[in-house]
Amino acid sequence: MPTKTEQSDLMMAVYGRNGEAPTPVVAARTPGDCYLAAYEACRIAVKHMTPVILLSDGYLGNGSEPWRIPDVADLPPFEVTFADASSETSDDGAFLPYVRDPESLARPWARPGTPGLEHRIGGLEKDARTGEVSYVPDNHQTMTHLRAEKVARIANDFPPVELQGDDSGDVLFIGWGSTYGAIEAGAERARQRGVTVGHIHLRWLNPLPHGLAEAMERFDRIVVPELNDGQLVRLIRERFLVPAEGLDKIKGIPFTAREIEAAALTRES
Repeated sequence: MPTKTEQSDLMMAVYGRNGEAPTPVVAARTPGDCYLAAYEACRIAVKHMTPVILLSDGYLGNGSEPWRIPDVADLPPFEVTFADASSETSDDGAFLPYVRDPESLARPWARPGTPGLEHRIGGLEKDARTGEVSYVPDNHQTMTHLRAEKVARIANDFPPVELQGDDSGDVLFIGWGSTYGAIEAGAERARQRGVTVGHIHLRWLNPLPHGLAEAMERFDRIVVPELNDGQLVRLIRERFLVPAEGLDKIKGIPFTAREIEAAALTRES
């Protein structure tokens, strides 16, 4: 529905690039969280030298909440490091633009026009060290695996998954984006009726945070509420091989706490 609230672009964000080149994906959960999510997306993009997709929706864009302006000193470090004359070079002294940081696998960032750091850019596959155009089959496989591993290692940059509510029990809700408020309120209502309910709200959709698999093992049911036809639930089923249940709503309006409560109280038919 044009201009109505929906979460229908997750698959496009995660899988929308060609050539098996994965992209980090982050989503804000509340209007006030949009600032921190955007800051985090920029920090990761600079540190890991990769595009990052930030997801929002109409419910957040048209919403509001009290928000305290953060103290800059309390924000995570946002360090920018440029390549210079001390960067690794080949035996003949040429700059190696694709030699990566051993921890993050990020490539060096050379300021345009820096003498001695000229290198080739463009869409063709590059050699894993020199940056020259390469048609070598083994190099292509190496580069494909490196791109995937670089994105996977971004998960080391943020804390393990945060579990709200009960630590184990009957139902675990896993959500993302603007469904946060409805899921949190609905889970609390279900707990008041005797159901043990946990809630994980994912900021990072790709890569997924460490500890998610272990958290899911502690609950009898996993329910994934989404304003789409079931996209995150497919990712979770695919990556963790668990029988997660989709709770889908595609009406252009957000979930209510009552709908989340009802899902906690009844099994999927």
